[in-house]
Amino acid sequence: MNSFKVKGNIADIPEKKFFAGIIHVDNGRISSIEKSSDSVDQSLPYILPGFIDSHVHIESSMLVPSEFARLAVVHGTVATVSDPHEIANVCGITGVEYMIRNAEKVNFKFYFGAPSCVPATTFETAGDAIDADGIRDLLQRKEIRYLSEMMNFPGVIHDDPLVMKKIHIAHELSKPVDGHSPGLRGDALKKYVSAGISTDHECFTKEEALEKLKLGMKVIIREGSAAKNFEALIDLLHDYPDMIMFCSDDKHPDSLVKGHINDLCRRSVEKGIDIFKVIQAACINPVHHYSLDTGILRVGDSADFIEVNDLKNFKPDKTYINGICVAENGKSKITSSGSKAINRFDCEKISAKTLPCVADKFLVENKLPVIEALDGQLITNKLLLDPVIVNGLILPDISNDILKLVVVNRYFTTPPAISFIRNFGFKQGAIASSVAHDSHNIIAVGADDESIARAINLVIDSKGGISCRSSLSEKILALPVAGLMSNEDGYMVANAYTEIDAMAKSLGSSLSAPFMTLSFMALLVIPSLKLSDKGLFDGETFAFITK
Repeated sequence: MNSFKVKGNIADIPEKKFFAGIIHVDNGRISSIEKSSDSVDQSLPYILPGFIDSHVHIESSMLVPSEFARLAVVHGTVATVSDPHEIANVCGITGVEYMIRNAEKVNFKFYFGAPSCVPATTFETAGDAIDADGIRDLLQRKEIRYLSEMMNFPGVIHDDPLVMKKIHIAHELSKPVDGHSPGLRGDALKKYVSAGISTDHECFTKEEALEKLKLGMKVIIREGSAAKNFEALIDLLHDYPDMIMFCSDDKHPDSLVKGHINDLCRRSVEKGIDIFKVIQAACINPVHHYSLDTGILRVGDSADFIEVNDLKNFKPDKTYINGICVAENGKSKITSSGSKAINRFDCEKISAKTLPCVADKFLVENKLPVIEALDGQLITNKLLLDPVIVNGLILPDISNDILKLVVVNRYFTTPPAISFIRNFGFKQGAIASSVAHDSHNIIAVGADDESIARAINLVIDSKGGISCRSSLSEKILALPVAGLMSNEDGYMVANAYTEIDAMAKSLGSSLSAPFMTLSFMALLVIPSLKLSDKGLFDGETFAFITK
């Protein structure tokens, strides 16, 4: 590996200042840092540590890891702390191994976790399971740095033996445990934290995040394609710079083309937050918390850094990983490597005749339980509304934006689960997806049974994907890797997603990301109402409302 040097205004992290100097790189590491001046040279770029996404599901980008890296490095991202529980819920440990092997094809730092909740709950059908022995096997691997988000917070609070065993194994092997506890407060939160759970990325109010910080949890500020908590939480970075990290959690390919962690840095500085507190959250805290070997501009570190022209826009001119320039002037230097697909998909196509809703089976005290989706949030509201009933059947109420929601088990053929939802806004047509957290059955929403059935069958025909059916046309973006990811060129996938996203919005939706929002309507561990393949589920009581 060639030796080289880079001139610029270098971030001195411990002293919280910049100085003009030269970084010398030999064999992929920083061999020395030479100071030229104590002051900044305006003619030189600024040199910062590379950005780290401290909690992300690569699968949500619809790209395999090697393609995700191609897009991310353009924005100065050099590493991710990646939870592969999406593919694990479909393919188990084989899925985790697939992610690790594919990640090895490119010069990018993927740090994976051992998925703690596969399946996520017992109230849905997943494609596989990972028991405590599987967790131990994963955590003993060098590629696995932590126990992924412990979504089963009721299991922690009530000392579920399997849950506590998984946490104990992580602590025994000195691996941190990530949390997932939306809205958890008070004594229940104290019990959760006391189990040794160290982070949370699900805070949606400043008060909740502050309570968790004071109990010693690291708060990861999330800004993804669907869930956006930056505005609610960013002020906490002023007072807790050592306890905050940044993440995207779930980011669709069109969003990844536009920006990544660099966007959170830009917005933080716009709000008047000190640049070194921003760098701390975006670059430094993940390295310390997860014991990463990503470089942070120290002599002897791996040469992982970026050059930017200013400290406002954070638009990288160059991104270096292991001393190799992987992106320059907005262009990725990582080449597309291709990959084979693995999958688990075995269900028959459905008929619209299976979708009518007999009123007696769906009403609660003569009211219709309706999920209210919220733009920019994973939580939902629980509504009890007057139904539209014709000949004993409940129909979608288009004028009041009440559409039909359907989940079809993709692992074996069984009758679909059906409910109703508000805020998708469709006037006609339907969309469907095999990306449906966390078990990834097929989920669809639409204005009529024929459109819903056709959208679902498009996904089944492709063994996974996202589809849109309108009165005039239909479109499918195939996702052959576990029904979650494409193995095609990442930029091509982003373009295809942009097209189908626009088509979905043309049905009448004002949601910023209708497919991403839809994918979370089966995520039972986040309240209030969600729909699994087994029925309508109340995330507050942890019980079914209808089956």
